[in-house]
Amino acid sequence: MGDHGKALAQRVGAAILERDNSSRFLGVVLDEIRPGFARMSMTVTEDMLNGVGICHGGFTYKLADDAFAYACNSYNRMAVALSCTITYPAAAKLGDRLTAECREVFRRGRNGTYDAMVSNQEGEVVALFRGQCRVIEGHIVEEHQ
Repeated sequence: MGDHGKALAQRVGAAILERDNSSRFLGVVLDEIRPGFARMSMTVTEDMLNGVGICHGGFTYKLADDAFAYACNSYNRMAVALSCTITYPAAAKLGDRLTAECREVFRRGRNGTYDAMVSNQEGEVVALFRGQCRVIEGHIVEEHQ
């Protein structure tokens, strides 16, 4: 796939980000995308804290799920989540800059498996995520641009 694959993945990432209101609202940034891979980041704000003063796991999940979505759609074949799990080995805190890196583990036919790791600015792992996707009909961008 080479340079064409990376350029296509970048076009796909830009198109998804343009339509992704929830990511824009939370300040999620697409740092890198290539076939089967995405890295995204966000800063934990006061509005993301739960009742015990740490980042609500749903926001960490959202970041990991975003990276998963971008990685599995990076081939420009529309893919949706089939199943996802997450583990929180450490808590994210106010002001943490979280980065989710998602990598393709397996992809064949209409099925894919992806692993994402979310870490803070110190490199401490705060979440481990595994997602299964299903490729459906459609594309994110026109191929012949």
